[in-house]
Amino acid sequence: MEYLEPRKFLRLDGDIPIIDVRSPAEFEAGHVTGAHNIPLFSNEERAIVGIAYKQKGKIPAIEKGLEIVGPKMAEMAKKAKSLTKDGRVRVYCWRGGMRSEKMAWLFELTGLKATVLRGGYKSFRQSLLEDFGKIEKLIVLQGATGSGKTEILHEMERRGEQIIDLEKRANHKGSAFGSIGLGPQPTTMQFQNDIYHDLIRLDPTQRIWVEGESLSIGRVYLPETLWENMNRSAVVEIELSKEIRAARLTEEYGIHGYEPLAESIRKITRRFGPDRTARALELLGRNQLYEVALMLLDYYDKTYNYSKEKYKKPAVGKVTGQTGDAEQNALKLVDKANELKL
Repeated sequence: MEYLEPRKFLRLDGDIPIIDVRSPAEFEAGHVTGAHNIPLFSNEERAIVGIAYKQKGKIPAIEKGLEIVGPKMAEMAKKAKSLTKDGRVRVYCWRGGMRSEKMAWLFELTGLKATVLRGGYKSFRQSLLEDFGKIEKLIVLQGATGSGKTEILHEMERRGEQIIDLEKRANHKGSAFGSIGLGPQPTTMQFQNDIYHDLIRLDPTQRIWVEGESLSIGRVYLPETLWENMNRSAVVEIELSKEIRAARLTEEYGIHGYEPLAESIRKITRRFGPDRTARALELLGRNQLYEVALMLLDYYDKTYNYSKEKYKKPAVGKVTGQTGDAEQNALKLVDKANELKL
């Protein structure tokens, strides 16, 4: 049995399955990205063992646990074997203690080779917070609503740049319109775990691009260490005319129909104002989507400028795009970053 600290544990061969032996409820709240849940105890069983520990002490709790686990051992080992190609597995629990050790022992007893996450999920989360705060060559791509920043990032990635796509992992595009056409968001903890999964695979000696975001994206929150790092990192800004951005938004959101767009407009009534809300809904009802987009950009540009002035460092470089084409704008931004030696 081998014990590894989180970074080494995560960077092992990706084909070695990761097995989370915590309860289903713990797993659903947040787990290492890609992990499989083979719980030592169900949610109810974990509660029973916990009560035994509190009322009777450690030994009676262990005895109760053995009583529960015994009949399930063969099935758990069989499931672990079904996941592995070469007989190796990675295992973790909450603190890297009894649950992961006993499950690793069981797996090895049946012929598998187990690696245990030292310190468990708790140490994984601590490493996550530390590493997001230490990204040295982070570049924040900033731009007003409708600039196509996510598309630009993916064009950069196709050209060898390193990116972390926050909106993809959040399953939300930001703003009151960000959930349109998308499914439910992950938990905040799972969102953070997923972007850490992306970070851990990047080269920290090379620049990493991330889109400028608020602390929250929809209902999920960035790790505070990442948010703080973004606010002190180099900013490169893409500037597009309001007309170009309105055309982009019309194309992007116009396919979703009246009601989702109307519902999102209503969400911002308090700040947008009742008169402008009524006017925007009227234009939407006439399918004058471009005019609606222009109205909304007046609102979102003020929000963007306020946030930029309050939270963000001044941009070290700006690129003015003459088109909404993400490929062309990505090339200009990469050239600017090279020019600035970022």
